[in-house]
Amino acid sequence: MSDFGRSAPVRSYARIALSIGVAALATQLVGCGKKAAVDDELAAKLIQPVAQVSLAAAPAAAPGSRKGEEIYASVCGACHETGAAGAPKAGDKAAWGPRLAQGYDGLVKSATAGKNAMPPKGGAADLTENELKRAVAFLANKAGAGFKAPD
Repeated sequence: MSDFGRSAPVRSYARIALSIGVAALATQLVGCGKKAAVDDELAAKLIQPVAQVSLAAAPAAAPGSRKGEEIYASVCGACHETGAAGAPKAGDKAAWGPRLAQGYDGLVKSATAGKNAMPPKGGAADLTENELKRAVAFLANKAGAGFKAPD
């Protein structure tokens, strides 16, 4: 027998193996480029952040319940801390002396109507009468008055 006869079966096995390999590779490549089915709901759940932050406005105080110091801090302090627009500074006894001489009722009347650059109620139209009185007492007492604010 010649060498040619012996190698013929090896070549045919090689062809068969190569054909099987090509077929296996082709089946693997058939799915390339296709989008796999995705469960969107599951994906959203899996990538959800661990924590969330929610911002909300602080609840507003009920009308009529604000204290004088709160009103001073949110309304009056902008001018009375700095002396803006000629406002007498909080605690300045010399500047408040003539104003305190008007008495508590006189100061409340002045704050209610507005004075010079200060608008009525300091610009806080939602103040109740008692809230305004509390703010006036708080501010005047910083300058040495001994006014009692309403409850």
